[in-house]
Amino acid sequence: MAKKIGKRQSTWLILAAVLVYAFLYLPLVIVVVYSFNDSRLNAEWVGFTLDWYRTLFADDEMLRAAGNSLIIALVSSAVSTVLGTMAGFALHRYKIRALQILVLTPIAIPEILVGVSLLIFFVMLNLTLGMLSVTLAHIAFSMGFVAIVVRSRLSGMDESLTEAARDCGATPWQAFKRVTLPLIMPGVVAGALMAFTLSIDDFVITFFTAGANTSTLPLQIYSMIKIAVTPEVNAVSTLLMALTLLLIVVASKLSPNAFRS
Repeated sequence: MAKKIGKRQSTWLILAAVLVYAFLYLPLVIVVVYSFNDSRLNAEWVGFTLDWYRTLFADDEMLRAAGNSLIIALVSSAVSTVLGTMAGFALHRYKIRALQILVLTPIAIPEILVGVSLLIFFVMLNLTLGMLSVTLAHIAFSMGFVAIVVRSRLSGMDESLTEAARDCGATPWQAFKRVTLPLIMPGVVAGALMAFTLSIDDFVITFFTAGANTSTLPLQIYSMIKIAVTPEVNAVSTLLMALTLLLIVVASKLSPNAFRS
């Protein structure tokens, strides 16, 4: 009797999981499929075509927005990786609750609140909203994610290796450069990829801090769907989705235990 009840519960759990993930992923599949549809309408399938991707790569505004997103993502991920790695070391070495709250709070705060607060802060500093303000904003919210990944990597590292290097006469910098850094490098790279992904996909914080003359890929997509969801929107969404998934897969391969700590 107990086995029958257990099997029945397992069946319902599997069914619920399938329905939930179908609800989540089916719209994404539809977007990808209709990006190849030979029709301007998403109502019916007409035939296969790559014309919408050709149109997309001939759109100057879209290419400019994509270039802005790429520049912001590269710069913000590089800076947040350095700062986040330092923060991860601090979190690992100094078990101070206030420090953990300071570093990790931006992750927990809703993005709309972060965007509004950064907008007010930039206005108070009389900083012109544009590429610089967006880059600074992305650094601010990406740094905490890098810190989590690096701290997780440090938690699994054998400290005796660093101590052995110091006993052999290595300076703290030499021990870090030749022992610690190579061991945590997969975590650092995974954190950098995560920061890049968060930056290039971000809409809410970018919306508040970009200003009127700066456009990124998510903002450009938003401006397009206000008119209609055209195949061009499906095409650019598909490319952005593919890039995000690729970076997530690479990051998970480099640091599979990044969020287990």
